[in-house]
Parts: sequence; C-alpha cells; structure tokens
Amino acid sequence: QVQLVESGGGLVQAGGSLRLSCAASGRTFSTYPMGWFRQAPGKEREFVAASRSGGITYYADSVKGRFTISRDSAKNTVYLQMNSLKPEDTAVYYCAASGSRVVSTTANEWDYWGQGTQVTVSS
Repeated sequence: QVQLVESGGGLVQAGGSLRLSCAASGRTFSTYPMGWFRQAPGKEREFVAASRSGGITYYADSVKGRFTISRDSAKNTVYLQMNSLKPEDTAVYYCAASGSRVVSTTANEWDYWGQGTQVTVSS
C-alpha cells in the first residue's frame, strides 16, 4: 500500500520560508514523477511543482523563482523549499506521485496523494 506523508507546514510571515517534505512508502518513485499541489479555501487544487527522472523540474508561474522542488531518491522523499512567501501562497499543500512517467499539471492525472499540510502566510 502506497503512502505519502507530508510534513513541514506551519505559520510564517510574508517574506519568510518553509520547507515541506513528503516521504513515500510502499513503492519506489525514483524514476517516476513526484510533485506538489495546493488548495486554498473555495478554490480548486492547483499545480505547484513537479520533478521527474533526470532532475527535470516543472513549476507554476506563480511560484517560479521562489519555490524549489528537490528529491532524495535514496529516501524516496520529495521536498519543496518555499522562499519569499506571500499571503496568496496560503493553502493546504498536497504531495502527489504518479504511476506513469508523464508529468501532468492536472490533479486528477496523479495516482497517489498525501493527506496535506497547512501553510499559512500572514501579512
């Protein structure tokens, strides 16, 4: 059974930083995409960042230059370093993993999900 467990969310002031972690178990994702989505109240789940084999990364325009996704394949873990946080980054952040090698920015095309971790950025 695949499990994704996120950690690292919290409350931070605008301009601050947080680092999210997502540890996967039950399956190795070293050659498959892993990524992050977020969902703010009343809004749809939106793509944030993804990483696939070869170190190729993808970012939403809204976070490009501020967020960095990275992976530790040995630990089956993906990270999201978030810098220069803004109040509009406030959301529940979800880790996702794919059973195919195609990276999608559409939430329903990802196969596995974590439980989510709250990130709140105060102004």
